[in-house]
Amino acid sequence: MEHKHMLILVLGLISASVTSILCFMICVCRRRRSPKEDESSDIEASLEFKERDDEFGMEELIKFGGGENLGIYDILEAPGEVIGKSGYGTLYRASLVRIDGVGLLRFLRPACTGRMREVVGVIELLGSVRHPNLVPLVAFYAGPRGEKLLVHPFYGCGTLAQFIRDGNENAHKWTIIQRISIGIVQGIDYLHTGMEKPILHGNLKSKNILLDRNYQPHVSDFGLYLLLNPTAGQEMLEASSAQGYKAPELIKMKDVSEETDIYSLGVILLEILTGKDPVSEKPTAPQDFYLPNFMRKAILDHRIMDLYHPEIVLGHESPVIEERILKFAQLALACCSPSPSLRPDIKQVLRKLEEIGE
Repeated sequence: MEHKHMLILVLGLISASVTSILCFMICVCRRRRSPKEDESSDIEASLEFKERDDEFGMEELIKFGGGENLGIYDILEAPGEVIGKSGYGTLYRASLVRIDGVGLLRFLRPACTGRMREVVGVIELLGSVRHPNLVPLVAFYAGPRGEKLLVHPFYGCGTLAQFIRDGNENAHKWTIIQRISIGIVQGIDYLHTGMEKPILHGNLKSKNILLDRNYQPHVSDFGLYLLLNPTAGQEMLEASSAQGYKAPELIKMKDVSEETDIYSLGVILLEILTGKDPVSEKPTAPQDFYLPNFMRKAILDHRIMDLYHPEIVLGHESPVIEERILKFAQLALACCSPSPSLRPDIKQVLRKLEEIGE
């Protein structure tokens, strides 16, 4: 009996010891494992968040003034026609059926733009710009694959480039030339001086100026280069160069400036004045500024009137009007100076245009 009690006691002690050892080992394992597991979980969660952020896993529609009634499906399901293409995107005239309106949709290719977190500040800035002579951004859509859509009002009278070269007799009237020119300069003036920080246009040309029925200009595409990656932005500058609007210093420098905008503006003013394409005739020799020979010769020889149909522009022989046209040409030429420091700033251009019109 005594031996039986001793056996039970020994077995109980052994069981208790084994249980204690097992509990101790489990606790040790837990202590060793928990910090690593917690750290691993944190890392995995962080990576998962980063992957979602980089892959644009969500749709987003940002609305600004004039776009309050738009929804994602209004934009994505809008019947549209292509009215322009470039290396970085496509421009559509779209029917916004639910709100019974027409919009201008600019699709930017994912490969040409920055990530959403990189461009959202630019979008907010561009969406805040409001001026009668600037095309407003009313909404911005970012899709799940990185695609981006900018939504603008549609202006039914086409671009300034079309107006100049479509044979419209109003394109030769001094009053219309004045109205369009001053409107363009007022829009650029607001971009350069009307905001907390200057907004550079970066791609100013007659194809990016839209007209309404009253021949008021509306400058579009300002700041668009800020949404593009460096490669696409450089391609946009090269396209502008091929069309005659690129300032000569941009051959060596890649960053646009207020002065490069002024150069492009000067080319547009000459284009309005002459009705000619800036690159319709290549220069035969290196020149300080890139203008067609016929335009340069007429201006430098003070024979600017040789470029017009005086019976349309003037309506009758008028020394006063002729003097205004000559001053206008001289101002445009100053904007096209090969030296950025010699070009007038936008305030000076506006003041001079207003003086010419008085």
